[in-house]
Amino acid sequence: MTHHDLGLSSSVKKLIIDGKFVDAVQGRTFETRNPATGELLAVVAEGDSRDIDLAVAAARRAFDGPWSRFTPFQRQECILKLADLIDRDFEEISQLDTLDMGAPITFTRGRRQRAIGMLRNYAGLCTTTMGNTLPNSLPGDVFSYTLKEPIGVVGAITPWNAPLTSTLWKIGPVLASGCTMVLKPAEDAPLTALKLGELALEAGIPAGVINVVAGYGHTAGAALAAHMDVDKVAFTGSEVTGRKIIEASKGNIKRLMLELGGKSPDIVFADADLDKAVPGTAMGIFGNSGQICSAGSRLLVERPIYDEFVERVSAFAATLRVGNGMDAETQIGPVVSAKQLERIQGYIDIGVGEGASVSAGGATMTDTSLAGGFFVRPTVLNNVDYRMRVAQEEIFGPVVTAIPFDTQEDAIRIANGTVYGLGSGVWTRDGARAHTMAKAIRSGTVWVNCYGTLDPVIPFGGYKMSGYGRESGPQHVEEYLQTKSVVMQNG
Repeated sequence: MTHHDLGLSSSVKKLIIDGKFVDAVQGRTFETRNPATGELLAVVAEGDSRDIDLAVAAARRAFDGPWSRFTPFQRQECILKLADLIDRDFEEISQLDTLDMGAPITFTRGRRQRAIGMLRNYAGLCTTTMGNTLPNSLPGDVFSYTLKEPIGVVGAITPWNAPLTSTLWKIGPVLASGCTMVLKPAEDAPLTALKLGELALEAGIPAGVINVVAGYGHTAGAALAAHMDVDKVAFTGSEVTGRKIIEASKGNIKRLMLELGGKSPDIVFADADLDKAVPGTAMGIFGNSGQICSAGSRLLVERPIYDEFVERVSAFAATLRVGNGMDAETQIGPVVSAKQLERIQGYIDIGVGEGASVSAGGATMTDTSLAGGFFVRPTVLNNVDYRMRVAQEEIFGPVVTAIPFDTQEDAIRIANGTVYGLGSGVWTRDGARAHTMAKAIRSGTVWVNCYGTLDPVIPFGGYKMSGYGRESGPQHVEEYLQTKSVVMQNG
């Protein structure tokens, strides 16, 4: 199936507002291109503040109107129907993800169970959310209890690095809680979000509950973040943009959920099973071309095995097949854009300038067959000092910084020595050490003898400047609810 078979580039992909497919008010459009080839995929309607106003008004009407009368069981049925439709069209959706942002087709196809599982998990939470009766110490016959009520209209701003799952991480709790939403997908990869908006309507979700406004962050995204009739913003993206959203939220003190950047340590002790740790740490950073917020971008290795381990990871990196994501043999696809490629190459150059050596990769790929795309070889920067910029700043590409450590205390100090705290990994056969490290590392997730494993029941989110709030897990829907206390004097 080609992008022509998917119906792309033949007509303008429209916004979805109040259950209708509409052009942008100003009539503007933008292009989205295949990062593997530079080829035009689609022309997309470019929403701005005017379209955001219309979408927020539609979301408010739906929240106050038909959607408010849906029972938990009816919302559950909607989510399950949406899950079935995504399952039905999953091959198309996985190809949209691959074509629009570059991830290998084997990677996007491999997310089927997780994507469907996420929605079915949220469906289960529809009927298990509840308030409490509260024993009180008030005089007389006083009954007290709490209600859990949806916050209201949610502005969701999603990234380009995992279009399907990052969008479902916003849609799922919105539907489960009874909120409504205006979704602004990343301009670099908007096609999957628009497809999901179509399927939501097919699933019987009322008009206005899920609105999709594609456009740029500084126009549509900024308008959504600042909108006075948006009750909550759920954002996944960079720490820089997160700060702007915090500022924009002050107008009406809207609720925020921010899943921001990371500089996650992946720590290998000398007693680790190296045959598992080598591919585990390598794919913890090189998977999805390093374009994962929790990627294990700092490889901390105990000094006795440092040289051997870095050599093995470098050799592994050199074996990975880089190419067009639609090729089933491809293991590493392109990065999303020329801008991102330039950023990554700039950081490699900075690392070398700071004194690091390149033991694998290190250069943009200019092979004839790949010259039209945005490719960089999986890169290992060796002998990195933890204070270097490349060890402190998020690169968001297939670049790992290898750092030696001498003691467990050193590993903890270096691991915690950044402003971020999203993910981390520990490789050891020592169970006591694993528990000690898991407690000591200041990150939202600690993976032990694995990396990047996610499940709908496991909360995900950050410490420090990696943001706040948790996605997945039973408390995710709670993030979209508010608590009302009721105190009733009887008699």
